[in-house]
Order: sequence, then C-alpha cells, then structure tokens
Amino acid sequence: MSKPLTIDFVSDVSCPWCAIGLKSLEQALHNLGEEADVALHIQPFELNPQMGPEGQNIDEHLSEKYGSTPQQQEQARAMIRARGAEVGFDFAMGKRDRIYNTFDAHRLLHWAQGEGKQLALKGELFAAYFSRGEDPSSHEVLLRAAEVVGLDREAAAAVLTSQQYADEVREAEQFFQRHGINSVPAVIINQRHLIAGGQPVAVFEKALREIMAQS
Repeated sequence: MSKPLTIDFVSDVSCPWCAIGLKSLEQALHNLGEEADVALHIQPFELNPQMGPEGQNIDEHLSEKYGSTPQQQEQARAMIRARGAEVGFDFAMGKRDRIYNTFDAHRLLHWAQGEGKQLALKGELFAAYFSRGEDPSSHEVLLRAAEVVGLDREAAAAVLTSQQYADEVREAEQFFQRHGINSVPAVIINQRHLIAGGQPVAVFEKALREIMAQS
C-alpha cells in the first residue's frame, strides 16, 4: 500500500529558492510514484509584507535587507540560474529588476486550492515573475496566470477586487510563523518533519523515503 504524505510547502511567489524547491520536490514525488499518496498544500509566506504597490529595485532591496554587495548579488544569481537549470526552471534575471508585494497572489492561490488548481497556479506565477519578469502584484498578471491554468477569469477577478481570503491568508502566515517558520521554502511533512531550503531532488527524495519508512 502507498504511504500517505501530507506536505505543506510554505513559500513566497517572489522567492527564487522557493521556485527551485518546488520543482525539486515535484521531481522527487514523481520518483516516488505510487509508493506515496500525496496531499500537497501551498502555504503562504511573505518575504516583504510591508512592500508598497510600486515595489522596489531588486539591487537596492537586497543591499538594504541583507547588506549584500553587487558582486555577492551576481554570484547568488549565477548559483540560482544554475540550480534552476538543473530542475528545468528558467531564471531570466535580465527581465526582472523589481520586487513586489505578493499578498494578492497568496489570496488567489488560497482560492485556487478549492478549485483544484493551486499547484498549477503557483508554478505559473513563478514562471511569470522569474522567467518573464512580470509583476505578480498586478491583477492583470494574476488574471492571465489564472486563465493559463484553466481557472475562470471572472471568478478570479471577483477574488482580487474584494478582500476575499485576506483573513485566511494572514491566519496561515501567522500559524507558520508561530511554529518557527521564518525563512522559505519550508517543506513540512505530515505536520512533523521539516525540510528547509531549496534542496536538490535527491535530498527531498531521500528524506521522503525515510519519513515513509518510519510511518
């Protein structure tokens, strides 16, 4: 019999390591095949909850937040591009020069879970931001992503033009923060086991097999 795995993938749309981590996790789950009965939930985390609607230049943001130099930033980008390529994700760094508020994206993702399209929408939002340089705070970008994955545009617009799911997203964010999640991606298995960071496929697969063997 397949072993049940409940996975909470805590992440932000504007986090490059989250994009890498999700692709790696998906490939690891694919390798497990029918050995695992997986329920995967995308959970919200905002790296920059106070970010204004105009966003901020990425270089300025990284310098202010982390004290990183231009050379350190370029080294990090090269590593991210290489790790993305390993899992089939394209980081087009030259197309992305700003970082944005992601709260509405998280509201839309919360709604998409009930529509059975949450994982697909998350992947499309990663591609919109990191591969095409689009603004994930823009309602037009969010609606286009919703349409691409087969969600109803009018229903998605109704979510975005209201405050639907705002409380649910904030409650989820606070829940994971209270439980010690202060960086992402954070992959929580069966509400007990934490795999932190954008790990390689082999690391995820090994950890999942060990957890399944214990259950």
